[in-house]
Amino acid sequence: MNLLKEKKRIEVALDSYRQKLDTIPDDAFDVTPPAGGWSYAEVYSHIMQATLLAHIALDRCTNGNPKPVKDKANWLGKLVLFFGRFPPGMRIKAPQKVSDKMPAQKITKEDARNLIIKCRKRLEDALPQVKNDTVKNRSKHPRLGMLNSPQWLRFIRIHLQHHLLQLQRIDSSFSKQ
Repeated sequence: MNLLKEKKRIEVALDSYRQKLDTIPDDAFDVTPPAGGWSYAEVYSHIMQATLLAHIALDRCTNGNPKPVKDKANWLGKLVLFFGRFPPGMRIKAPQKVSDKMPAQKITKEDARNLIIKCRKRLEDALPQVKNDTVKNRSKHPRLGMLNSPQWLRFIRIHLQHHLLQLQRIDSSFSKQ
């Protein structure tokens, strides 16, 4: 896996989130779309919180907090990491335990901007650690199994790109009104 390419792709995704934020009318940001589901605010809350939590898992791996294990990504994790995306048409919901710990909230656009900045900072801080990691340490992802630090970095990119599609679905829902 080319870490610099992954970093660049994450930066492009974060740029897309930032640019999209400027196009969403303030009065529509926290409105539930006509088709149902999360508002823009809830998507931003979820994706940025999840990105920050994934960075914590990545940090655990690079700092050697979890002991080396033989367990690896499960079949879904291997599939997602290999193809670099979630399977088409498959909606993967976070486990209830994760949703309870990290509920999607109706944040403000300013909160979203600040979370994007935090995610960028964590990415900058993480890359040197990932480059030097032995990849023997793994931390558990609730759906994908045990991931090492480069896999966590790849997951961050996949997850960011996945939710950009969700923002497009919200756009479509509002445009059909």
